[in-house]
Amino acid sequence: MTIVFKVSDNVKDKMIKYYEKLKRDKTPPYAIFQAIEADTIITLYESGKAMFQGISADIDANIWIDLEKKLNNRIIDIKTGKDKSNNNKTNKQNFNNYNTIGSDEVGTGDYFGPIVVSATFVSSENVDFLNELKVMDSKKLTDEKIKKIAPLIINKIPYCTYILNNETYNKFYNKNLNMNKIKAILHNKVLLNMVDKCKNYDKIVVDQFTPPKSYYNYLNDAPKKVTNITFTPKAEDQCLSVACASIISRYVFLQEIEKISNDIGEIVPKGAGLNVDKFASDLVKTKGFSILEKYAKLNFKNTEKIKDDLR
Repeated sequence: MTIVFKVSDNVKDKMIKYYEKLKRDKTPPYAIFQAIEADTIITLYESGKAMFQGISADIDANIWIDLEKKLNNRIIDIKTGKDKSNNNKTNKQNFNNYNTIGSDEVGTGDYFGPIVVSATFVSSENVDFLNELKVMDSKKLTDEKIKKIAPLIINKIPYCTYILNNETYNKFYNKNLNMNKIKAILHNKVLLNMVDKCKNYDKIVVDQFTPPKSYYNYLNDAPKKVTNITFTPKAEDQCLSVACASIISRYVFLQEIEKISNDIGEIVPKGAGLNVDKFASDLVKTKGFSILEKYAKLNFKNTEKIKDDLR
């Protein structure tokens, strides 16, 4: 598998730093560096193009595609490498004059813990209530703030949440379902539930994580699917139902992490950084590798690092 796309300057700087210790001695012509991580070869060219080659190229490429979305509001098609975001033509919208159903997910960047997807229905009459709570994208709120306001939101507005535990997630990946397909399936599941419960909506809004054509292609095998969706980058900042879905998903994710911590007997770290590698390696040494099959996303690069540490 080979994936190529152009990275922004701020992402390029982060790539250079990230792969510093994984660089190969020889650099191809016109390349800034070539690095190898597990079974993936990464080459960054002076032109700004990044090439990922290997069995897990999609996993490594998605790390930087997600970062492009977060930092630069870019939507990159992983299959073609083309930029679908049209940043210069995209204007920020305000959906809060409509009754909206919105969905969002959390947990896709965390080694431990499930993926949680939620959808909510926000009518125009609830806008003032949510603005008083200062509802916004969960990534801009502290976990303490989320724990305070999420129960208030849950008691006020209709919502649906689906938790994909790690054992099921790992089975999905063994069937060659990539992350975007998994997300599309889960978004469709909660949106179907909300459309069935809330008939008086004006718009359905989803934070765009893949081009619409790809999203619907991922759902080709679904017996039923929601199709009248407005996809928009950074939807959490433009649509309160998406922001509420983001907050509820994060709240549920934090509860699930707490349950895992209680089961394991230690506080489980969030994210997928070096502290997670250290924690997971120590955990496997005391409880065996099967503990990761139950609580971690095995396709993440952390797994290979942990295996290397145990050799």
